[in-house]
Amino acid sequence: MSPMRRFVPSLLVVAGLAAVAPAPARAHPAPFSFVDVRIEAGVLDVTFVLHTWDVAHEFAIDRPELVLDPYILQPRADVLTAIVGERLQLTVDGRSVTLDDWSAPEPLADRQSVRVRGRRDLDGSPGVVAVSAELFPYDPNHQTFLNVYEDGELATQAILGSGETDYEYFSGTRQGVLAVLQKFVPSGVHHILIGPDHLLFLFGLLLLGGGVRQLLLVVTAFTVAHSITLSLAVLDVVTPPARIVEPIIALSIIYVGVDNLMARGGRDMRVWIALVFGLIHGFGFASVLREMGLPSGALGWSLFSFNVGVEVGQLGVVLIVATILAGIRARSAVAGQRVAVAGSILVIAAGAFWFIERVFLSGGMA
Repeated sequence: MSPMRRFVPSLLVVAGLAAVAPAPARAHPAPFSFVDVRIEAGVLDVTFVLHTWDVAHEFAIDRPELVLDPYILQPRADVLTAIVGERLQLTVDGRSVTLDDWSAPEPLADRQSVRVRGRRDLDGSPGVVAVSAELFPYDPNHQTFLNVYEDGELATQAILGSGETDYEYFSGTRQGVLAVLQKFVPSGVHHILIGPDHLLFLFGLLLLGGGVRQLLLVVTAFTVAHSITLSLAVLDVVTPPARIVEPIIALSIIYVGVDNLMARGGRDMRVWIALVFGLIHGFGFASVLREMGLPSGALGWSLFSFNVGVEVGQLGVVLIVATILAGIRARSAVAGQRVAVAGSILVIAAGAFWFIERVFLSGGMA
């Protein structure tokens, strides 16, 4: 049999198999939506631009291009507004609001999308607007591109999806500043109070006692230092990795304890210790602050508020510890010395434990 005669039957078999093989599933061409939130005096205006693929899925239509047909889209307008209205939650100054005054869905053939818009009248200018969106949960890869406008100007942008479905916008008004303060000052207090390594570092600095001016200089040095590096890290100027920062924080605690035990009436170096190691502790504070999600439109106020909260919590701890230690030393100098030695040993032990845990048991500097 000639090569050509052998090739023709083989070609027919391949063609037959291709004809009966299932067609590959069509990939979602654009798994994302756009949401524009416009904040104006007394009005909250939200515009949705939704891909025909997602709208067709919600309408149980096999061919997404049919969504652009007004005769198919308009009768389903209430269904579409109900879906997006339910799946995008809005909170204004802590109060849940719902959109009303919906526009008719508008087909956008050039973008293969549908646009719909809802509004809500507000009582005055809002301080903070929180958005929570999961518009099309059937698609785990779906993302919502959020744009926030204030008084006609683009103020900030965010991407919601992949588990991150919430965003807070703090307005540039006085109410917005107050909202930032109300959120980040308590967060700063909370962080310093639940951060045993930072507190133990301060405790070690206070063990040797001293006058009010001397202790004030120590605390101020620590405050100035960690405020500098906190700001630099949050602004992405300097961002050392946590696997390096956390072990060094543990070493700073060890150093304070050792310095206390070696001090024999010489020059008090605690101000310089607080200043140098405070720079490292600031990077530790920054990692927590970044995880909270800083509002880009109120970055300065959020940094300031968090720092104020840290200092309030820190000063509260310092006043309590310094008062207790001063009371012990006033009753007995010997007892005060013993407390300083025992406390320094405790500080060293805790710092050593954290260093070993952070370097060898949880990834550390590797």
